[in-house]
Amino acid sequence: MTVLMTKAFARFARKAGLTSDSLTRAAADVAEGAFDADLGGDVYKQRVARAGEGKSGGFRTIIMFKVGGHSFFAHGFAKSEKANVRPKELKALKKLAMVLLGLSDAEIENAMGAGEFVKVEDDGDEAHQG
Repeated sequence: MTVLMTKAFARFARKAGLTSDSLTRAAADVAEGAFDADLGGDVYKQRVARAGEGKSGGFRTIIMFKVGGHSFFAHGFAKSEKANVRPKELKALKKLAMVLLGLSDAEIENAMGAGEFVKVEDDGDEAHQG
């Protein structure tokens, strides 16, 4: 399974200090059915721990995932920033999930080449462009 981040989420992850390992684990948990919330439309909320801390004080991430496809991190926020995704945001995220999860491998490669997606590397290094 390929784990990708949108350009905006990659910026958030870098500023928040989220490691590629924590993101890879969060995506794997969602794929295994161990997610925090199924928001519908292939959109999932999953907690990711801050470096050196537990998940409860960490970040909330929004992952788009469909069995047999890629995982996309699209949105992230600190719990202290907001409690949850607002209904208007959720509607937009579900539309985005339809688009992202419908992309072909070639379209994803093109978007990565253009810098719109960043591949999460599971080698223990920080997430970087693939």
